[in-house]
Amino acid sequence: MQHVRTGAERLANDPSLVPGERIGLITNPTGVLPDLTPTLEALLAAGVPVTALFGPEHGMRGTAQAGFSEQDALDPRSGLPVYDTHQISGAELDAVVAASGVDTLVFDIADVGTRFYTYIWTMYDLLASAVRLGVRFAVLDRPNPLGGTVVEGPLLDPAFASFVGRFPLPIRHGRTAGELALMFDPGVRVVEMDGWTREMSYAETGLPWVMPSVNMPTVDTALVYPGTGLFEGTNFSEGRGTTRPFELVGAPYADERYARELNALGLPGVRFREVYFTPTFQKHAGTTVCGVQLHVHDRRAFRPVLTGLSMLHLARVLYPGDFAWWGPDLFMEHLWGSDTLTRCLDDGGDPRQLCPDPSLPDGHLLYPSSRR
Repeated sequence: MQHVRTGAERLANDPSLVPGERIGLITNPTGVLPDLTPTLEALLAAGVPVTALFGPEHGMRGTAQAGFSEQDALDPRSGLPVYDTHQISGAELDAVVAASGVDTLVFDIADVGTRFYTYIWTMYDLLASAVRLGVRFAVLDRPNPLGGTVVEGPLLDPAFASFVGRFPLPIRHGRTAGELALMFDPGVRVVEMDGWTREMSYAETGLPWVMPSVNMPTVDTALVYPGTGLFEGTNFSEGRGTTRPFELVGAPYADERYARELNALGLPGVRFREVYFTPTFQKHAGTTVCGVQLHVHDRRAFRPVLTGLSMLHLARVLYPGDFAWWGPDLFMEHLWGSDTLTRCLDDGGDPRQLCPDPSLPDGHLLYPSSRR
């Protein structure tokens, strides 16, 4: 099977695609060519003048847990300086970029297609800094592992903007990083992919899956994440501290009814298996919990946001005295992008009515749909 040619592969073959004399590469372990050569190594071998590196959440080498980053000052292999950008924005981030001395920033990180995954907001913040400082910005585009034809969930209310959402996107946004960058700033340079179409599953791209972060081990994780990621805002475990984060969801107070009632809903493309698991860290660490594992049997029919809302609604109905919100500043409202979900569930409503599938304008779409 012929693989999709990513923007990184194209730049390594033709350095003229991104001009610059002092290039800062924003990357992490997902920044690889199809043969798994790191993008940094390939660009340096091609003569691209990379002079600085920038790391997102989890760090440039991907060793840190959620909410953290690495503190390395130098990349041990290349000797290049590494600048930590996690949770830095505005004037503070401008100072970091200015101190690096770069004239061009290049983004090469794989996204997972979900608004509250932070890499696109690292891109957003660094792009804003680049505009303020007069630094060029380019995106080496990569596939959206959820495809590009289905959009789910509400648009972010700007009043709830945070590092898990800075721009009015739906939860499952259906865009590549390059397409998102063009929405944020139409002047961005995007090194486009060759051969990607919007209906493609990740397997059809022929590209290797590299874990975007420590709790995103497989494509299956990315597929369920737009829905089960919402459980991060509740006292249910979202499976962190297991080998199947976001595919396993449970709580000490849940019981066998949860799987049975979820299956009775007949949600498209998914079945639920009753499970018991013991998280090794974070919520309920060391405690055996009851819950479900999601088994997606039809990827094209599966709707992760609808599924997540159905799971939240049933958890609230079955366990009204135990189910609760979790995290600072009602984290669920930042994940959801407004307070409509928390208010709906607290009032006994059915949240599945909150978000008929939205649509985004066709502008900034770089890749075709094979069905058009």
